[in-house]
Amino acid sequence: MPTATALRAQIEAALASRIPSALTPAPRIVRPIAATGICNVDELLEGGLPLGAITEIVGPECSGRTSLALSYTAQMTQAGKVCAWIDVTNAFHPESAAATGVDLSRLLWVRCGVPVTPSRQHSSPSGFALPEKYLIPAPVKKGLHGGGFGPHPRGEVKGLSDAVAGLLRQEMFAPRCAEPQRMARYEGEVFAPNPPLRPTTSRKTITSGKPWSRIDQALRVTDLLLQGGGFSAIVLDIGSVAPEYVSRVPLATWFRYRAAAERNQASILLLTQHTCAKSSAGLVLHLQSDHALQEEMTVFTGIEYRVEMARERFAAVPANVVPLRKPPQSERNASWHSRTTWAGR
Repeated sequence: MPTATALRAQIEAALASRIPSALTPAPRIVRPIAATGICNVDELLEGGLPLGAITEIVGPECSGRTSLALSYTAQMTQAGKVCAWIDVTNAFHPESAAATGVDLSRLLWVRCGVPVTPSRQHSSPSGFALPEKYLIPAPVKKGLHGGGFGPHPRGEVKGLSDAVAGLLRQEMFAPRCAEPQRMARYEGEVFAPNPPLRPTTSRKTITSGKPWSRIDQALRVTDLLLQGGGFSAIVLDIGSVAPEYVSRVPLATWFRYRAAAERNQASILLLTQHTCAKSSAGLVLHLQSDHALQEEMTVFTGIEYRVEMARERFAAVPANVVPLRKPPQSERNASWHSRTTWAGR
């Protein structure tokens, strides 16, 4: 009597012309992936970032968020695909992207916002900037003169004369102890009732001039790009906006983006400092800067970054049997570094 293996081979040989591998299911691919161009990150992610999903890259300033997104965009554009970069706070630098390897002819750069006054045009090359009160404050740099990154001591000496002159001017106009002092009359405070709110005030009037208008514009643009299709990767950069404004994005928006990304097989990269996509994110990466690289004592040659996989929604199952209990989660991290142009490769 033939064994089960022999029967399987005979059936598959008979049906090979119509149904190849009829009884042997092909290995299931959880989700297609694309390489980021960074070997250590690709090894950690077992190939690269997932396609048709939202990848949330979380980290503070100078943690490697933009570098990772630029490397991934460079790989996609060099493969002949079209990408989009939605810039909320005008932090994208085309020259740096071209130096990384991004093909700018295959990249759509969307800048959100309105032109600011000429006094603020020095903060950005194109005249677009958000007020500093809506941005996350920069980290405090410790050490002498800001840890080596602060202003030159000569600049501090220049402001010393103005400070001393201000102190002396206050002492000149200060009253002396022997002179009679006029008693200041205290007037009580008047608490007027607040004016009633107008019921006809629209949401558009309330949010005008605030960062939410830029975030709303970025979300609408992302909707249009996902509905139109044709973009293999969409980078939504909201990493410099304060968390109280980013958290106002409803969860239904991220769920709609996830469904559209699965339908179009587009990869969405969300650059933030605080997680906001929640369960709609297929992959969450936490980045942080480790330390500065110095091959010599006084020469800065690069920064070493550390990436940790916080959550992976579509993890590969090693066997066909799905366990009833959730397997223990282990910490998975890797490190990579970027080098300056003067340090060479």
